[in-house]
Amino acid sequence: MKGASSLNNKINNLNIGERIKILRTNQKRTLQEIAELCELSRSMISKIENNKTVPSVSALIKIAHALGTTISNLLENNGFLNAIVTSRQKAEKSLTSTDKGYSIYPYGSEYHEKKMQPFLFVAKKGQVKTHEVSHEGEEFIYIIRGQMKMQIGEVEYLLNTGDSLYFNCLQKHGIMPETDEVVYLDIFV
Repeated sequence: MKGASSLNNKINNLNIGERIKILRTNQKRTLQEIAELCELSRSMISKIENNKTVPSVSALIKIAHALGTTISNLLENNGFLNAIVTSRQKAEKSLTSTDKGYSIYPYGSEYHEKKMQPFLFVAKKGQVKTHEVSHEGEEFIYIIRGQMKMQIGEVEYLLNTGDSLYFNCLQKHGIMPETDEVVYLDIFV
C-alpha cells in the first residue's frame, strides 16, 4: 500500500483540488462559505484545493454537494469511456491511505458522470481511527474478506465475509475492523 503522499500524487494527477477550486471560484463562492456548508475548516478546504492534504471520502461527498456536483465528477479523469475494467492487482496496488486509517481505491475514476462511486476499502485492526461521518446520499457495503462492526445511528452491525449493508448516509456511521484486515466494496450513490 502507498501512503498519503501517493494519494496526494494521485489527486494531483486527477486534478481534484484544482477542479474543486475552479468550481468554487466560477460560482464566486468563498473558501469560508464552502467550509461552512461542508462542516470543515477554511484551512482544510484550502489544503484540499492545493492538494496538500488527503480528503476523506465523506469530505469529498460534502464538497461535491456544496458545489452542486457529484463525487464522480470530481474524481473522473478523462471521461466519456463506455466501460472501465480494473484488475484486482491494479486496485490493490493503487490503494492509498487516508487520514482515517484505512486505504481506498476509487473504481471507474475515468468514467464520465457516473451515477454511483464504487470504492475498494482495506481497513486494518488497530489502524482505523474511531470516527463517525454523515453526508448526503445512500451507501452500499459488501464485505469481500474479513469482519467489521458498522455503526449506523444507534445500531451496531457485525458484518462478515459475504454480508452486505445498504443505508441512508445522513445517519452518522463509522466502521471498526474486527479481524486483522477487512476488505470491502463501498458504493456511494
